[in-house]
Order: sequence, then C-alpha cells, then structure tokens
Amino acid sequence: MNGARIAARLIRESCCRKLKPNRFLPRNCYCTTPSTNLPPRPPPRFPHSSKKGMLFTGATIGLVIAGGAYASTVDEETFCGWLFSGTKLVNPFFALLDPEVAHRLAVSAAARGWVPVEKREDPTVLGLEVWGRRFSNPLGLAAGFDKNAEAVEGLLGLGFGFVEVGSVTPIPQEGNPRPRIFRLRENGAIINRCGFNSEGIVAVAKRLGAQHGKRKLETSSTSSPARDEIKQGGKAGPGILGVNLGKNKTTEDAAADYVQGVHTLSQFADYLVVNISSPNTPGLRQLQGRKQLKDLVKKVQAARDEMQWGEEGPPPLLVKIAPDLSKQDLEDIAAVAIALRVDGLIISNTTIQRPETVSKNPVAIESGGLSGKPLYELSTNILKDMYILTKGRIPLIGCGGVSSGEDAYKKIRAGATLVQLYTAFAYGGPALIPKIKAELTQCLERDGYKTIYEAIGADCR
Repeated sequence: MNGARIAARLIRESCCRKLKPNRFLPRNCYCTTPSTNLPPRPPPRFPHSSKKGMLFTGATIGLVIAGGAYASTVDEETFCGWLFSGTKLVNPFFALLDPEVAHRLAVSAAARGWVPVEKREDPTVLGLEVWGRRFSNPLGLAAGFDKNAEAVEGLLGLGFGFVEVGSVTPIPQEGNPRPRIFRLRENGAIINRCGFNSEGIVAVAKRLGAQHGKRKLETSSTSSPARDEIKQGGKAGPGILGVNLGKNKTTEDAAADYVQGVHTLSQFADYLVVNISSPNTPGLRQLQGRKQLKDLVKKVQAARDEMQWGEEGPPPLLVKIAPDLSKQDLEDIAAVAIALRVDGLIISNTTIQRPETVSKNPVAIESGGLSGKPLYELSTNILKDMYILTKGRIPLIGCGGVSSGEDAYKKIRAGATLVQLYTAFAYGGPALIPKIKAELTQCLERDGYKTIYEAIGADCR
C-alpha cells in the first residue's frame, strides 16, 4: 500500500471519523430488567465556539495535514507510531484547562473518534487468558475516566487490553460540588472528591446496548458464539469491557444498589466490579469489614447467578479495595474472597493518606482520594500482601501510580495478573500506552520470561 493511501485511510479512521455505535453485545441471559432500547444520548458537544475549543480543533487539523504529508513516505506501522507521538502536542493545551473541563474534552474526543487507532499487533509475550477471556495485553484503563460508557470504542482502539467504565450508580447523581479535581502536576498526582457522579445504570445500559436496538436476551446452544471466538477478546472483537458498580450517596441498603446494577448491566460486561473503596462516598469503606463484605458479596453473587446465562456463563465478579487498610483488614478480605470464591480483586483505589512526597505541595490539603505516582509504593505493598494472603489463587488487578512499563512490571512481579492506570494517562495522553507496552515487553525479555504468567508474583516466592 503506498503512502498516500495509508494517509487517507488512517487519518480518516483515526482523526476524522464520526462516533460509531459501540460493538458490545448483550450477554446471553434471561433478565427481568426493563427494556433499555431507547435511542442513546449523543456524545457531549465539543465547544467549537470557545477559543480553547478552536485551538484544539486547529491543532487537530494541523496534525492531519502534517500527517498526510509525512505518511506519503512511510509505511503503515511507522505512521501509526507517528500519530500516537503526535498526540503529545495537545498535552500543553489540556494542561491550561480546568481539570474537569480537560477531562470532559478528552472523553468527548475519544467518543467522537478524534484519537489515534492502534493498528500494530501487541507482542505475543504480553498476551494472556484470564477468566476464560483473551487479553491481548495486560494494560487496562481504570474506572473513573469513562464514567458513563461514552467512549468505550475509542478508548479500546487506543491499544488498551481492557477498559473499565464507571463507577455507575443506580440513580443518576451529580456527585460532590465543584471544584472536585485538583492537579499536583509536579508530583504526577491528582486529588479527586467527585463522589460517584453518574448518569445512572439506565443511561449506561442504553449506550452499551444501542447498536443492537431491542435486546434479545434469550439464547440457545445453536446461537451461542464458539468457544474459540469468546477467547479472542470480549463479546465482539478485541478488547475487554469491565463495568464498575457503585452505590448512591443516600442509599441505606447498599446491597440493593449493587444488585440493581448487576441485573441491569451484567449482560454487557466481560467482568463486574463491586466498588466499596471510594473515599468520597460516606460510609462506603465500612463495607470492607469482614461481616459486611461477606453479606454483600453473597447477595451480589446470588443476584448474578439467578440470571439464566448461556454457555458462556456469568461475568466474573471482582471487588475493588482501598490501600488504607490494616493487616487485619487485609486478612479478613482475603478470607472472605477465598471462602466465597470471589473471581478477583482490584488493588487499589485512591488513598486518603498524604505521603511525604506531596506534603509540601499546597494542593495536598484538599480533601479526597490521592492517585498517581505518590500512591505507587503503598498500593504495590498492599498488592503484594494480598497475593501472599490469597496464595496466588485469585487474579489480582494492580492499580495505583503506574506510569511506565517498569512500574507495570513491578506490579506483575508483586502479584498482579493485570494492571490498570488512570492518572498517568490523564497527564501523558494516548502516546503513553504504546510506550508502556514496549517497556513492559523489554522488562519481560530482559529477565528471560517468555510469558506474563511466569512473572506473576515473582517477588513473592
């Protein structure tokens, strides 16, 4: 294929394509939830009229023009790499904006397809299978970026092995008053106290089911996808979708909220997450206590299992925990997870602590959860402790402070099967994703590992 044709196709797909309906099929099950076949809400309007919006649009057009000229002399793989590197040019623009405005623009850009699409295959050393699902690489986007499932297609196209949307609450809620997101740029960190701002499970279900109109939940063995097809990724095509469930702020019966989320959204999820660790919802972290957690998990598992699934079976159920836990807390959580056969744990959420590295930053006095580089050591230590407590029986997702391939590698050696990031992506943009995957590949090859599996928990043996 000559350079001109490469440019035309990749620029059209990566920079100028309109938002397409997402490709996620409903899971095969019987469900008693209300129909959610109403038309989806269109993606948020991009502020073309504002000067900053015009600047962003101009930068995008400039990238397209420059890319077209450059692509005439290179192959597809080289041009794809150039597109990702080129996204770094807009990072300074986002840095000038209010953090929440920048976040909305980033989600809007991904929803509209104004982001590069990864065309290069992941190295085979990064591939692995977890919960019967095939991940092309272990790097995922944590919950909190795409709270309302507006940009799943665009985000998966960036090259993540999986994307987790949410947290999603049963009833729409605004969350805490603004400002509620604060940058600690020199520390590579963010403090947020969003408080589960969510459009609710019905709106999210409409988006995830939009492509297929009225959902047909009944299935037969003849209509089920082949086992080999299931293993190649999520429900349709590459990439795995996780759905993170939260509870409403004023809810007294937390279990009822999570059960409602399971009934409405589990049919779209490759895995489900019960988020009981956000520091910004009063009383939520109390659900991490041994008795409370045991009662909650039993009810949520029962709600999932009472739905009549097809051959693929129900989605795995994970629990996301906090990094601010005592040794006894960790032992209790591990005991419950093993006893109830929880499918996985995400370690960890943000911290309410303020490590020494951020103590001199005036922004550190803001209340909320701290994420980013200062969280890395704390969350990795908790991850290692949990891997030892569970004896490696439960897949763990390492989350907290990952900003490089070396960071991801250390999480894996500490016991993580998969790794998530968010804050580093907010600062570094799409260019960070191929960089981390390349560095992780180098780390594995450097130490003689032929597969991810060989490195999992290596520092705990």
